[in-house]
Amino acid sequence: MRKIYKAIFVFLSPSIFSVSLFSAPAYGPQMPPQRKFFCGIQNYTLFKRNLEGRNGKMRSIQSFFLLTYGLRDWFSIDLKGGAGYIKQHPEGVDEIDYPTYLGGGYGFRIKLMENAYYATKLIFGFQHISIHPKHIQINGIKYKGVLDDWQISLLFSRKLGKFIPYLGTKWSRTDYINWQDNERNRIKSDLTHSIGIILGIDFVIREDLWVNIESHLLDEKAFSCALMFKL
Repeated sequence: MRKIYKAIFVFLSPSIFSVSLFSAPAYGPQMPPQRKFFCGIQNYTLFKRNLEGRNGKMRSIQSFFLLTYGLRDWFSIDLKGGAGYIKQHPEGVDEIDYPTYLGGGYGFRIKLMENAYYATKLIFGFQHISIHPKHIQINGIKYKGVLDDWQISLLFSRKLGKFIPYLGTKWSRTDYINWQDNERNRIKSDLTHSIGIILGIDFVIREDLWVNIESHLLDEKAFSCALMFKL
């Protein structure tokens, strides 16, 4: 068992602790019972998100500590805090690289259905992430950027032994809020590509410890990995 823990730590540690290291993960189908907590560490990588008009694309990597609390057996609150960076590449212009700084998020999940016989669940979720990297200077102009990410999702899962695969759909939007000196501008993601697919799996190491892996397609290209445990 110690070898498993060491392997997980080696796998996750470059993502969690690297400062050179984004839509929001859906957290998967496991929810804490009423008045119980789940905790974890998570890395989320946004490989590509297209922006509206000629504003190009954006990418980011974020690392978080997670805390989930069960208000009811069927309703949980999801919180996160950590850090991340933003890279925005307008068409025909050099990429703007905002250094890593603070970020956080919140959300909730509702268990719409659970069938103990078939070990299936249907989960509705809402998640929001905001990243506030450090400002930079380019040719004497002060650039500041903020990334706002919003998502609603619907997941269906089935437990198969130690594996809990899940499939879902989502609507998401990622806004790039930026300032050049004191001039503020909000750029939305390409709204013609707001519907996406979620593919994920939980690997249960033991009853109180599991790994969550999740990927997003169509609306964006993204991947997350988390190590979760029960308190």
